[in-house]
Amino acid sequence: MLPSPRLGRFPFAYSTLFSVALCLGLSSALVACKKPNSEADQKLEAVAISLGNEDVLQVGTSEHGTGPVISGSLQPEIRADLRAEVAAMVIKVHKENGELVRKGDLLVSLDSSVLRDNLNSAEESMRAAAQSLDGAERQYQRIKSLQAQGMVSLQGLEESENKRNSAQSEFVASKARVAAAKQQLDRTEVRAPFQGVVSARKASAGDTAQIGKELIQVIDPSSMRFEGQVSADQMSSLKVGQRVNFRINGVAQSGDQLGSRGTIKRIDGAANPVTRQVSVIVEIAGKDRPPVVGLFAEGVIETSTKSALMVSESSLRREGDKVFAWVLDGNKIVKRNVQLGDRDTRLGEWVVSSGLVAGEKILRNTSSSLKDGQPFTLRADTAAKVGQ
Repeated sequence: MLPSPRLGRFPFAYSTLFSVALCLGLSSALVACKKPNSEADQKLEAVAISLGNEDVLQVGTSEHGTGPVISGSLQPEIRADLRAEVAAMVIKVHKENGELVRKGDLLVSLDSSVLRDNLNSAEESMRAAAQSLDGAERQYQRIKSLQAQGMVSLQGLEESENKRNSAQSEFVASKARVAAAKQQLDRTEVRAPFQGVVSARKASAGDTAQIGKELIQVIDPSSMRFEGQVSADQMSSLKVGQRVNFRINGVAQSGDQLGSRGTIKRIDGAANPVTRQVSVIVEIAGKDRPPVVGLFAEGVIETSTKSALMVSESSLRREGDKVFAWVLDGNKIVKRNVQLGDRDTRLGEWVVSSGLVAGEKILRNTSSSLKDGQPFTLRADTAAKVGQ
């Protein structure tokens, strides 16, 4: 058979091209037949994770207090801002911030050289006045005796009595000057007025302390209280003795906010003219009170309470506007959508409106590496507890 005129003189070249095209077509067909694993296949292929007691949390109900929100800071009821009562240079500050002090402990020493000289001068003047008074008293007694015998006139007796009285007045005045000089000298030693903790050191050696300068601050940690602010439109629902649940920023235990409780001790009768909020003093319950002044705190005044299903923030996963929890369903971990309500400011937990029921097991902490439907295994120490 004669070759086609179109092939001309290159039949082998066209044959090779045809073979290559055929191979490429077969390869494409094979690739197209092999599709990626579906989402269900990926779930089946997911590696099972091992869970322990620390990974599993059983959802339960607890009392959730509702009411006006209160925010403020911790302040001690017993506090002393010690200031300079004499103008003198600071010689030494004996205590540092955070140190415990007992009543009468020396905190700050001021220069006392000038005041000590003033005291010595006042004491010398008092001794001289005492001698003058003693001489005037003896002179008066002699004149009085002579006047009784008719040897001295009544006028001479009166003059002697006046000198005695003047000497006595000078002696009393000199005693007052000595007492004032001693008081001024004592003020060069600033001492703790009660047992407590140094909360602020505001002077250093070498400072010139004018009268009224702040030197050091002492507080009594056992008198710590929560001074908060509440919106004025909520004032009608506030009563002395109501329970307050709050959390203190910076006070934590095992990674969770430590809840604190207290009761309303006093409600201010007038709102702040600037913020239009009402000041509320909350007495902290219990003996474990934070020793740090000024920590921010926020919470809720319980005007009513209700039982609610609550979970911590660490057990939730947020993706945009949606919130999920990882639920232990059989031997798989299921990603379930949940609806949240209010947040309990004392515990830092959220009220679950829907999506979970009491008694279900969820993961305590979420992870981005988990897959919906991923199998899990329980370690021996956990299986019995979760199965209960």
